[in-house]
Amino acid sequence: MKFNYRLLACLGLVTTLFMGCGGTADILSTPVENIDTSPLKVTELTEDEKKNWGHLDLAKDTIPGMSVDRAYDELIKNRKGTKVIVAVIDSGIDIDHEDLDDVIWTNKDEIPNNGKDDDNNGYVDDIHGWNFLGDAYDEQLEYVRILASGDTSNPDYERAKSTYESEYQTWTGRKTQYDQIAQAVNNAHETLANHLKKEDYTMEEVNAISSEDESVQQAVQIAQNINANGLTLVDAKKELKSIQEQVNERLNYNLNKDFKGRTTKDNINDLSDIGYGNGNVKPVKKSEAHGTHVAGIIAAERNNGKGANGVANNVEIMALRTVPNGDEYDKDVALAIRYAVDNGAKVINGSFGKSFSPHSQWVRDAIKYASDNDVVFVHAAGNDSNNVDIEPNFPDDNVDFVEVSNTYIRVGSLTEKYGSKLVSGFSNYGKKNVDIFAPGSGIYSTMPENEYDFNGGTSMAAPGVAGIAALIRSQYPNLSAAQVKQVILDSGLPLTTKVVVGGDASNVKPFADLSTSGKIANAYNALIMASKIK
Repeated sequence: MKFNYRLLACLGLVTTLFMGCGGTADILSTPVENIDTSPLKVTELTEDEKKNWGHLDLAKDTIPGMSVDRAYDELIKNRKGTKVIVAVIDSGIDIDHEDLDDVIWTNKDEIPNNGKDDDNNGYVDDIHGWNFLGDAYDEQLEYVRILASGDTSNPDYERAKSTYESEYQTWTGRKTQYDQIAQAVNNAHETLANHLKKEDYTMEEVNAISSEDESVQQAVQIAQNINANGLTLVDAKKELKSIQEQVNERLNYNLNKDFKGRTTKDNINDLSDIGYGNGNVKPVKKSEAHGTHVAGIIAAERNNGKGANGVANNVEIMALRTVPNGDEYDKDVALAIRYAVDNGAKVINGSFGKSFSPHSQWVRDAIKYASDNDVVFVHAAGNDSNNVDIEPNFPDDNVDFVEVSNTYIRVGSLTEKYGSKLVSGFSNYGKKNVDIFAPGSGIYSTMPENEYDFNGGTSMAAPGVAGIAALIRSQYPNLSAAQVKQVILDSGLPLTTKVVVGGDASNVKPFADLSTSGKIANAYNALIMASKIK
């Protein structure tokens, strides 16, 4: 869930009030040994910097971005390179978006809307990719599906049961908490609106209120507390409504053992049962925005005067609607990876993950299939603040740290705050199982219906790296997928500074211990290093 943490911080005050509780260039202009002494950004980011910080340069801008703009300005210039297909395995993608419509892959071997499998790949009318979810979107979490099956012989059954009991208690508690806070905020707004006899009052008018009425005094205090954190009561009402919707979705769908989300009528335990779903890769509703946001990070049309710039400038996005509002099915993921490989993708982005995977070997085999066929697979590390060397997170490319792929890259998330708070508090990490970190907090990108917004998660960090992989494959098409992975890892910015991990100020570790590379992904360096490989 993507909560507004600034909102929650100020709502803590509301809780207290109402509930009584608390090429020729050299790699890296700044010498490697001095990178940890780079000046900190002491001023607030401008609006333009906020929207583009992931593309900025640590040495030039004191912002820990991926040096994408510098790569274009100094290395790529006007060189378009070779067209690269990037498969985005995600929720639906708004392929008609003004910033994406010219970068969507089209299957030229398929005749649109004739109801036939013209290219004999097992999928009818797969013009821009495939929709493995059909018309469905809401879905259970994997451990809930395990419990709902009633199969107590499942080796994960007891762990699933324990996880469910803990999570259900957590989310029912959150529902109570946010419902109470929302009521307090709504009551405060109503009180002020009645007192001032207008709905669209200003903070100046609120601050000027002088009343002996305790309810008015409390409403003023709530409005002032929220405003001190940069929000208005109207903002808070809107954000709380969104949070309440997410909490209700978690309880009504994700954690509901009786909910049946699957509508495609295939056998989820039979990998050979294919062709289910349809060719409509678009979202089923506007709030299904994740895939559109991810696609924009990779490939939003650059410098067209609209919204956002993608990392890569000569790609086509293959849309594979596979990730529901809940946990994805292993079968869908495995088939989506194989579809991408078989239909020409050279890079795959997977911004999804879960802690239970009944058919993990199917997905691992598909990841190996991608590796064997020279395809880079970039995967988000997950948002549980966990060490994934210890806590399971799927999909993965290894069994007991023995890897099946040399083209799989797992990515952790960074904030724009260079220094001890560099690592996003939500980001998973792991010296063995996470490869590199990239910008993932507060990333501005495309949203359905020609809109744009900020989102955060390792889901946003992975497509940044996928974009770098596509750039390398476009500019240096003779490099193998394995070489592309190695270039990305070797060319990143190494940091030896200590950082806060998991958002816990008492948990401080060397950044170098959080991934195999100990580095931040860097497009500028990657292109230079790629140019030097024979």
